[in-house]
Amino acid sequence: MSELTPQAEQRIVVAIADEIHAQTKQVYAAIELLDEGATVPFIARYRKEVTGGLDDTQLRQLQERLVYLREMEERRSAVIDSIRAQGKLTDDLLEALNAAQTKQRIEDLYLPYKPKRRTRAQIAKEAGLEPLADALLADPMLDPQVLASQYLNAEKGIVTERDALNGARDILSERFSEDAQLLDALRNFIGKRGMVVSRVVEGQEVTGVKFKDYFEYEESLSAVPSHRALALFRGRQEGVLSIKVALSEQEEALIPHPCQRIVADHVGIRDLGRAADRWLMDVCRWTWRVKVSLNLESELFQLLRERAEEEAIRVFGINLKDLLLAAPAGPKGVIGLDPGLRTGVKVAVISATGSVLETGVIYPHEPRCDWDRSIEILAALAKRHNSQLISIGNGTASRETDKLAADLLHRYPHLNLTKVVVSEAGASVYSASELAAKEFPDMDVSYRGAVSIARRLQDPLAELVKIDPKSIGVGQYQHDVNQIHLANKLEAVVEDCVNAVGVDLNTASAPLLARVSGLTKTVAQSIVNFRDLKGAFATRQALLEVPRLGAKTFEQAAGFLRIPNGENPLDASAVHPEAYPVVERIVKKTGLSIKQLMGNHDVLARLVPSDFVDDKFGVPTVRDILNELEKPGRDPRPEFKMATFREGVERIEDLRVDMELEGVVTNVAAFGAFVDVGVHQDGLVHVSALSDQFVKDPREVVKVGQIVKVRVLEVDVARQRISLSMKQGKSQKTAVETRSRKKEVTTSMGAMAQAFAKWRR
Repeated sequence: MSELTPQAEQRIVVAIADEIHAQTKQVYAAIELLDEGATVPFIARYRKEVTGGLDDTQLRQLQERLVYLREMEERRSAVIDSIRAQGKLTDDLLEALNAAQTKQRIEDLYLPYKPKRRTRAQIAKEAGLEPLADALLADPMLDPQVLASQYLNAEKGIVTERDALNGARDILSERFSEDAQLLDALRNFIGKRGMVVSRVVEGQEVTGVKFKDYFEYEESLSAVPSHRALALFRGRQEGVLSIKVALSEQEEALIPHPCQRIVADHVGIRDLGRAADRWLMDVCRWTWRVKVSLNLESELFQLLRERAEEEAIRVFGINLKDLLLAAPAGPKGVIGLDPGLRTGVKVAVISATGSVLETGVIYPHEPRCDWDRSIEILAALAKRHNSQLISIGNGTASRETDKLAADLLHRYPHLNLTKVVVSEAGASVYSASELAAKEFPDMDVSYRGAVSIARRLQDPLAELVKIDPKSIGVGQYQHDVNQIHLANKLEAVVEDCVNAVGVDLNTASAPLLARVSGLTKTVAQSIVNFRDLKGAFATRQALLEVPRLGAKTFEQAAGFLRIPNGENPLDASAVHPEAYPVVERIVKKTGLSIKQLMGNHDVLARLVPSDFVDDKFGVPTVRDILNELEKPGRDPRPEFKMATFREGVERIEDLRVDMELEGVVTNVAAFGAFVDVGVHQDGLVHVSALSDQFVKDPREVVKVGQIVKVRVLEVDVARQRISLSMKQGKSQKTAVETRSRKKEVTTSMGAMAQAFAKWRR
């Protein structure tokens, strides 16, 4: 645990246990492991007995909430110390502060005691006007003008009765605006009833046309989805939109304003026609309009932004996970093609293990049109290096290059080549990176992209970990969200994916090794250097000879590192070296060798996990060991499949309504999914067109990398927009009519398509 009081630690544990649906002892155990430096993948896989079986999802949530709650406890402690130092900490206030469950609640309670610059209310108090304010609040029968005349003080700037009453108003309005219960009531009311209202800034109608959907826009504050919230904030930042929080027109027109009424009711003010009632109601109006509304609007917008960013980051994380865990083609020779027109198609041939064998460039397209020669070159490369796959980047000239590959397959069928179009997102970023320069110091930058395109077909995970996750192109408004939170989330996703699959210790690159539980970039590079110097690792135990790799690091990393065909068969599995004694007991029980035992379903199925437990390893771990022995080193990723783009459909102009196509999901957002159908412009399948059934979350139906069948609903060549449907049970006409009735689709498709184009860039 961090340096917090036992009471604070208890609050954190209870809160997290409730959120992740676990027992407090499980949370205590997990926090202790995290504080000791254990990673989430290690804890989830190899410390099930300690945490009571908390899974990786629960542990990630625990880890994220732990940071927030510890920050909150530190702030709570600082606030209590500050108020105590002022001599104003009462038992009731201390109890309220200790009961606060959010940072906002703590700040609300601290507001009256927070050191601040000299305010108008403080000046009024110094002028002796607080008794006037208290008297009018306590007895509305008093005449404000008459009573105010008793408080005139020219030396203090109180020359008229109006000066005195204004000062008294400032005192009361500041007092009311610092009432935590009142602020909470107003926040809840506006949060439930408020509307986000957006209007175009005069003169920005043309330059801000991409935000046209928000020129006259209103939506319930509580219902604004992530993508629209971020679009609104971007529009405001670019000076195109003005946005505010307001009630409905009918409520805004009420006298008194509903929020003014809430203030009055909270402080016990009622307009009964008494002498001071009108003045007191004006104090309530002033409190809302001047002291609270703007701050509350700013706060609510901040909460909306945080909620939108959290959802956007969550979506990015899910899409990234799907992409990283896409099916690998495996150890096969690949020819990578990075398409281009004038500059030619860059070619990289890699071996089954990913080694670069040859690079070059061909010019099949305009202006050279050296088509036949290009095919001959590719055929010769495939024959010389026994290549099995052709990997084609999906950027500019992709379909033209895909057609070239198809012609190659047609002319040389005996080569048994298979062509696949892959996403080249981030390839150019990698090509110019410091990492690529170290990996290929003597290779021209233009060829590095072709190498990446080839390798990401063999093993998407191993190649994509070399690229900044934000450059992979599966995010939503990724540049508008908190970059630290985004980076932390994406790093966690990459770490989970790498460790879920496992890493070949003798072939993995330093960037891939650096994602393994417990390994830093420095240690990962030390492993590669040691491997280059001493040769392949024969056992996991040999890792302890690597400089800067100690026992603690070994404990965290060893189970996720694999050595196929090593001295110990278990080193190729996910069984941790610390659990090898359990396997030895199983071997002794069965009378079989480890090699005979591994993959032997009949024998393993008859074993009872409880027969092999000891003081350290319980039934959960033994069960995992038996499962791993049955399918050693199993890859959790799906079987490799390929999408087949329709022949003759290469440009958006080739599309026709009702055309049925096969495509690959490239991105999934809250409003639908984008699908590459091979025309250089992804089409949008709106959430309402994903299924015949109601779909709340598109990720219930599709994920990045999934091969889907779609029908074309609409094609707008001028604006480069394609609308697709995955519905099966309705006629195309009905689907179009249904779509036209949905305001969501008609108002958001253009903006979302444009936004997506930005994300891809």
